[in-house]
Amino acid sequence: MRPIWIIDDDRSIRWVLEKTLTREGIPFRSFASGSEALEALEREEPPQALLSDIRMPGASGLEVLKVVKERAPQTPVIIMTAYSDLESAVAAFQGGAFEYLPKPFDVDQAIELIRRAIDESTHQNGAVAEVRLTPEILGQAPAMQEVFRAIGRLSQSHTTVLITGESGSGKELVARALHRHSPRKEAAFVAINTAAIPKDLLESELFGHERGAFTGAQTQRRGRFEQADGGTLFLDEIGDMPSELQTRLLRVLSDGHFYRVGGHAPIKANVRVIAATHQNLEQRVRDGLFREDLFHRLNVIRIRLPALRERREDIPLLLQHFLQKSAQELGGESKRLSEAALRYLAGLEFSGNVRQLENLCHWITVMAPGQQVEIADLPPELREKTPPLLLAANWEAALAQEVDRQLASATPNLHEKLQHAFERVLIQQALAHTGGRRIEAAQALAIGRNTITRKIQELGLESIREH
Repeated sequence: MRPIWIIDDDRSIRWVLEKTLTREGIPFRSFASGSEALEALEREEPPQALLSDIRMPGASGLEVLKVVKERAPQTPVIIMTAYSDLESAVAAFQGGAFEYLPKPFDVDQAIELIRRAIDESTHQNGAVAEVRLTPEILGQAPAMQEVFRAIGRLSQSHTTVLITGESGSGKELVARALHRHSPRKEAAFVAINTAAIPKDLLESELFGHERGAFTGAQTQRRGRFEQADGGTLFLDEIGDMPSELQTRLLRVLSDGHFYRVGGHAPIKANVRVIAATHQNLEQRVRDGLFREDLFHRLNVIRIRLPALRERREDIPLLLQHFLQKSAQELGGESKRLSEAALRYLAGLEFSGNVRQLENLCHWITVMAPGQQVEIADLPPELREKTPPLLLAANWEAALAQEVDRQLASATPNLHEKLQHAFERVLIQQALAHTGGRRIEAAQALAIGRNTITRKIQELGLESIREH
């Protein structure tokens, strides 16, 4: 077997991969730069597979990918990057990358990818399209990386896609990204919210109408399908589409033709359909509210967009982006969130997801008095909320959030109040652990018998009995 090539300017990454490959008995060669690897490629046969960082001094990972695909198109290339964004994912997949591996990665995951790459015999060839765009979608959470991968893999496809996710999670942004990174990107992207248009008008909006088709139809009108000819039609909130229009949509997706309202000549629909919904379509099908055959037509490829509470680590990144965006729109300097305010917001439940976060940043930009924003400067309805305790996070961070909230509310006797609450929880749990036996609880907490007796009286825990 030919060796695996590792290309990364980070010596520690090379060292970890070298040790792992040695342990697995897989031959390898390491390069500290893309330029060094490309020089070797001119003199030697291509590697069995190649792992390359995306951003390095000299030749970038995408440049390495391009040259490898030109000279040895069957060589699988795994792109590694610490910059986990949509642009990188799409550029990597459009360039023919075998896989996209965000840093930091699990070494077992990396080895699994390498073994898959070695076993891979044929790979899709595609024109390199290195795109330099402003990020349409931000996110470093693992769930968002899956979304980026899906968009990258679909970048050469005309396939129908169904996007699911809660309201405000960014489904239209994903649809626009799918269009922008598709073979149809030069044609129109047309969006329609099927829940926002009255039932009687929706058919005409979608398919257009002929002159005189109904009262008020003074002229012929092209519908959204015709407007999106050669491009992409985004049907938002598809789960709310009336049943009779579901039938018409199914017919278009089945045979590729439709009729204007009042028309008799079939019109060819050269349109890629991307649909989105916040509803559970499977349940809608079971309830008889959505056609099962239409569901299967739409559900060719499904992309699930995570709610904001599933990607809390992205909240600081999104807040910074939206604050900068708001400042640019208003022509001012971007506001800055204090550490306390950032921790507080990261612990809140944003039921409106990313859209609610963006609206909050607009509010802060206009309403917050200073450049540095504290918890007390946030909207009153947010200051009144208690951030949920993050069970997976450390309890000190959760405590810090609660202290920030209480300080912002000017709670009197805060030290005494929180100290009593802390001691109450501590002793309650110790007594629960020992079945109410006070001496054992005192020993577990490393405090005296008299101390625990006094604390039980002070904290009103006499009702806890031994059992």
